[in-house]
Amino acid sequence: MDSENIQFSIIIPVYNRPDEVDELLGSIQLQTYTNFEVIIVEDGSTYPCDYIVDKYRSKMPILYYQKDNSGPGPTRNFGANHASGDYLIILDSDCVLPSLYLQVIAGELNKDLLDAFGGPDCAHESFSPTQKAINYAMTSFFTTGGIRGKKRGLDQFYPRSFNMGVRRTVYEKLHGFSAMRFGEDIDLSLRICEQGYSCQLIPDAWVYHKRRTDFKKFFKQVYNSGIARINLYKRHPKSLKLVHLLPSIFTLGVVALCIMSLYTLYALLPIMLYILLVFIDSCVKNQSCHIGVLSVGAAFSQLIGYGTGFLTAAFRRLILNSKEFGAFEQNLYD
Repeated sequence: MDSENIQFSIIIPVYNRPDEVDELLGSIQLQTYTNFEVIIVEDGSTYPCDYIVDKYRSKMPILYYQKDNSGPGPTRNFGANHASGDYLIILDSDCVLPSLYLQVIAGELNKDLLDAFGGPDCAHESFSPTQKAINYAMTSFFTTGGIRGKKRGLDQFYPRSFNMGVRRTVYEKLHGFSAMRFGEDIDLSLRICEQGYSCQLIPDAWVYHKRRTDFKKFFKQVYNSGIARINLYKRHPKSLKLVHLLPSIFTLGVVALCIMSLYTLYALLPIMLYILLVFIDSCVKNQSCHIGVLSVGAAFSQLIGYGTGFLTAAFRRLILNSKEFGAFEQNLYD
């Protein structure tokens, strides 16, 4: 295929995830729209996926690079520097694409030449109960996940790096992802919007996103997201919205109610009501009481993890005037 005619360059940073890459490439192979190339960038992995990539070389245009570890943002930039497509599609290695994914995006771009876009995510039937519970927490109306990937939400839609598309010329003008260790995808989305480029949600361009495989990794992820929100506020003061305070309010409320319960057990009623609402809603949506129980733990992990990260960063950056920081930096891909 003539590189000048490639529409999509799919960029995938990888760190010790050969099995995930195999599943993702298998889904890319089944795309009904075929005007694309795939760029895999190994970010200092000790378990490289070169032998997986070799399985697909005869089935799709695919480039494979290895580099020293620097984190997802710089690794995506590395891939973008080797891309030929008009649009860069950024995916995480723990995603799987439905067969019409690229067809849907191409159709939307034929109607409206967007500068940037993104889509939502959902759980696949093959996901573990814990993965489905975490997906519930990240997409439910009863958590802040309700603002993500919706036609109508409490906040403006900003594409995330698990499912993000950017016109290559725009990406290059903005110099791609910044050096932020966490929240670098929202930083890029904010810069896209601040510069007046068009950015839109494509609701039908969804992916199956495995996210984290246990609550410990999930907590670390959302804790970092809470920190990143304050770091983003320091870079983009207008980006902080009321909705971003909700997990912190929830966290402080849970702590206050637990303290009050030492004097009266009635103080626990709001918490019990929330648990009941999440349990019932998840049971109905997932058709499983087991996932319903796990969803309660996932919801508390999401809200309290994000809330404590946000509060920690607010204290350190806004009161102590500390420099930009992150936590669990050795686990960027966990």
